[in-house]
Order: sequence, then structure tokens, then C-alpha cells
Amino acid sequence: MTTDRLDLHAGRSEPQVLSLLRKESLDLYNRLHSIQEDVDFVKEVCAAYSHLPVLPNLRCGAWYVDPATAREEPAYFKSTDGHFGNWSFNLRRPNLHLLSIVVAEGGLILVDSTRAGKRIPDALSKTVPIWCAVVNRAVRRKYPSLEKAEWDTRLYCPPGVVSTQEQAQIEARLDEWANSLLDSAYILSDLQYPLRPLWVTPSTSRFPQLMADEQTFYPVICVSASKQVDGTERRPKGFAYVQGSGDDHELWGMDLTPQVFWENKDVLMKADRGELPDLVKRLISASGGRIHDDQWNPTPISHVGRLIYLCAIPDIPPLLPRQLPNQTDTVAYVLVSASALPTTTPHTSLSQATSDMMLQLHLAEGKIDQIQFLQRVLPQAVSFIGSMLANGHAVCICCDTGKDVSVGVALAALQLFFDDAGNYVATPERQRVLRNTASKQSVAKRLQWIISSRPQANPSRAVLKRVNEYILTSPSFRRHRGDD
Repeated sequence: MTTDRLDLHAGRSEPQVLSLLRKESLDLYNRLHSIQEDVDFVKEVCAAYSHLPVLPNLRCGAWYVDPATAREEPAYFKSTDGHFGNWSFNLRRPNLHLLSIVVAEGGLILVDSTRAGKRIPDALSKTVPIWCAVVNRAVRRKYPSLEKAEWDTRLYCPPGVVSTQEQAQIEARLDEWANSLLDSAYILSDLQYPLRPLWVTPSTSRFPQLMADEQTFYPVICVSASKQVDGTERRPKGFAYVQGSGDDHELWGMDLTPQVFWENKDVLMKADRGELPDLVKRLISASGGRIHDDQWNPTPISHVGRLIYLCAIPDIPPLLPRQLPNQTDTVAYVLVSASALPTTTPHTSLSQATSDMMLQLHLAEGKIDQIQFLQRVLPQAVSFIGSMLANGHAVCICCDTGKDVSVGVALAALQLFFDDAGNYVATPERQRVLRNTASKQSVAKRLQWIISSRPQANPSRAVLKRVNEYILTSPSFRRHRGDD
């Protein structure tokens, strides 16, 4: 604890000190200025490896990387996949789309942060190392060569962060995970060199040196943006530094997002503490109605020949087009939102012909609406999608994020209307066969089709559970099962 903090807390009881620390840690002014301090460090790292592209590790990392200089492709290495005893190469988050960037650019920089108590988040200290080692072993098996026989496929973890015992336990499972990756529906690209994680934190005295003329691996530079502190630290500029300020922004951000932060960073940093909350409210309100017609580019599920698309509702233009970008076939829409889309919204100002090709469904968050998703949303959406496909139309499925509920609806449609090769099944008889022969494995395979095309797809466990239930159980059982 610093001298400033000792003076600040002098004479206070322990509960009072804890209450003050919590108040400081959730203070918007403290959080934003702490993020800015960490951003300066991230810029320093990126300048040292200026030849490598930088990607934030979602979600926290997006606060620390300027979108103007970052790659658009998402990286999603979750800390829970590296938690002790829960280690995993998660096939729902394979991040294989990053390999093309690695090959083209010679490596990459990943930026993340962690809260007080750790120097490096588990996502960077274990999840990324697992990813590198598993991909290396899978590539070596799929594309054998004399050069690859000499590859170093060991598990590399940051010294002093992961114990030797834990590292050995993880390494014992790498071959198992590599086999699962090879058995999946994902397409694994070849690599010239193996992947190797390296770590940089604010306490790093010397950044790892890369020898371009003697390259033997692709570097994955893992940047932990925040300084490790105990609680908070006072700064001369009038704020208390909070480690990992970008984490859990729902608790402190007043609906501020990384995108709005970066678009308005200068004005936010100049604002006084007292005026900051009202400023954030105005910025959020001003950003709420923006729709980028020229940037709209829904994601086609390539495995099924561009018959199913995914999109986020905030990204769709005011008037839904009859054709998607670079397509000539007409398209139907399924819109599932936590906010009702009444007939007065721009999204429904359509001709009657187009309105007939749009299904709007409301689904709020919460356990009750999980049942509604199972009993109302999925049946209506699947029936509508089947009708549209039968009439030769592609279908664009949208939800508020484009990552969760829409993915669940698309997953059900892929299982019920497309065979294992991705071919559309038109006849009711063959569709019944698809449903009767469906399994958790066939549903998982189709989820891998979705993630291959849209890596940011991140359906919740609840959504996936309901989709499996909808496909794999009888309607009579679903109607009488109640909730969990």
C-alpha cells in the first residue's frame, strides 16, 4: 500500500476502508483514467513490435486497443478455459481464423488485462498457451513433413505464473485436445512454423527480442495491459489507479462501451469528475440510433451455400433490402430482440411484399424467457425459415448482438433443413429423417459451421441447451417439462 493510501485511510475502521476501496474501484473517473494509463503502455508495446498486427482479446481487451489501429477480426480466449482443473481447448472458441493473420503477418499481438491480485490473466497465461500447443500438434499431424518432425510442440507458460505441476497436468491432455480438433468440422490451415506465446507486462524490464532473419516460430505476443497493484493507488493527476479497469464494465460503465469510449476518448479524458456521468449519458444517447448502411455486411454460413446469414440488429439498415450485398436472390429476415420492434420503427417501414418475408419475435432476458425461446421463438422461427427456404429465399437471422440468440435459431435451422454435407433438404420426408437422426454430435458439428464463418458467435449455455432440447426431445415432453 502506498504512502498516499496510508494517509487517505488513516483513522478509518477496516469496514470503512473496504467500503472506500470499493467506491474508488467502481468510480467512473478512476476507471477511465486508469484505462488511459494502460493504453499508453499498450502503445509502447505495439511500437516495439510495429510489424505485427494487434488484436484485443474480447471483451476486456477492447478498452485498451484503438480500433483505428487494431485488426477487425475478434480474438476470444476465455480465462475460464485456463482456470485450474478446467483447462480446455474449447471447440466453441477455436480462434482458428487467427491463423491466416499469423501466416500473413508473421505473428500477432493479443491485448488483455486482469483485476488486482494477478500479473497476467489466465486467458494469456494458460488459455493462449494451450491454443498454441494444441494447434501446433494438430498441424504437425495433419501436414506431416521432415521440418515439422523437428517442431517444438511443448507447452510454454509464463515463468512464475503457472506452476511446474499445473503445466505438466495441462501438457498431459494436449494430444487429446489435438485429436478433438482434427476430428471436428473445422478447417485447419497449414503453418510454416509453430506458434509460440511470449508475454509482456508493465513489470517487464526488457521486451522479448524477435529475430526476423532467424525465424523458427510465429510469435503470439500476450500483453497484459495493467500494472499489478494491491487495491488502488493514488495518482498525482487526481485519480486512483484501478488494475484491470476494463473488466466487468457493466458494474461501472453506465452503459459506456469500448467503441463509444474510443470515439470520444479525448472529450472523456478532459471532463471533470463531476460532469463525467452526464457526459457519458449524452454520448450513449447520441450513439444509440446509428445505423451504418454502407458498412452492413451480414455473415453467410459458407458451409450451406449462403442460404443462412447472421447479423446484429443494430447493424441492419433502416429499410431492410430485398437482396443482400453482392447477392441477387431475395432474402427473408428473422429479427429476435429483447426490445420489441413496433410497427413505427424504421426496421418495419417496408412494402407489404417485403413485410411478408420478415418475422419479428420478442425475447427478453431471464429464465422465464428461456422457456419462451424453447416453446415459442424456436418453433415460429423454424417454421418461417423452412417456408422461406422452400420458396427459394435465403434467410438472415438477427438478434441484438448477432452472437447469441440468432446463433441458436440458425443452429436449429441448420440441423433441421441441411444434411451433414451442408446440402439443403427440401422434402418433408427427408427433413423428418434429419430430425429423427439428430444427435448432440450433429448439432455440435453445425455449431462449428457457424463459428467457422462467424468467429464472434458466442451462444450462451442456456441457448445451446434449449436448442438441443428443441431438436432432441418430443414436443409433448417440452410442453409439460416446466422449467429447470
